[in-house]
Amino acid sequence: MIEARHLRVLRAVAATGSFSAAARELGCTQPAVSQQMKALEQSTGTPLLIRAGREMRLTQAGEALVRHAAGILAGLTAAEEEVAAIAGLRAGRVRLVSFPSGSSTLVPTALAALRAAHPGTRVSLVDAEPPRSVEMLREGDCDVALAFRYDGAHATEDWSDLVLRPLFADRLVGLVPEGHRLAESTSVAIGELAAEPWIAGCPRCRRQLVEVCEGAGFTPRIDFATDDYPAVISLVGAGLGVAVLPELALESVRPKGARAVAVEPAVRREIVALTLPDLANVPAVAATLDELAAAASR
Repeated sequence: MIEARHLRVLRAVAATGSFSAAARELGCTQPAVSQQMKALEQSTGTPLLIRAGREMRLTQAGEALVRHAAGILAGLTAAEEEVAAIAGLRAGRVRLVSFPSGSSTLVPTALAALRAAHPGTRVSLVDAEPPRSVEMLREGDCDVALAFRYDGAHATEDWSDLVLRPLFADRLVGLVPEGHRLAESTSVAIGELAAEPWIAGCPRCRRQLVEVCEGAGFTPRIDFATDDYPAVISLVGAGLGVAVLPELALESVRPKGARAVAVEPAVRREIVALTLPDLANVPAVAATLDELAAAASR
């Protein structure tokens, strides 16, 4: 095994012509230079230097190794500098995946703060709902996943192999047209909406809606289903039905023509940031988790 420190000594001996001159250049003793050269010759299995009077002359193998040493040491220096930049957050890359309502609310605030504090860190963003986003994390297709799971889903959605940063609990709220009989209510039992036409959201949210409604003794009549929360809100605002949405989904969309009301029994989803254990200590990933947590607390 050829060590970088031995190559540096060889280059110094080749440049200065003697062990003593190389020692002065490197700031060490002449015996130390001699020992390192012996170690290098043992590693290569061939002589690298020939003593010619008071000077040292390179063998053919020594000349070849010196030629390569320049590139090797330059590459190593560049690698050390790049790693130091990443460790010091002067550089780095984070691949973030987030569900859409998280992308439009938490993510912009978090990434703006991250860029202000660490302008050399680059972040890419892709939208994906869980469980696909969690699969992407486990498959190595992203570094951080902003995800959610509903109350009671811990048994079916096991994240014990991941590093989990809890952010907040996002409550589901009812959405009714402004002229609806329950629009002025402060709280509505979901059973009071049993006879209404429903507008459902993403597949997971749709399943959750059906479970909550069936728990209240009825099956919702879903007239419209769309993954697009602004579309859900617009359909409700047009008087075409009622909906249940996460509060986070309402933060970035003005519910024109619709009124949000609290729904009982309360249903919440846990918003979290996830990463792999090996990534948790990478400075850029840790900084991204910290900024997502800060954005969630605002």
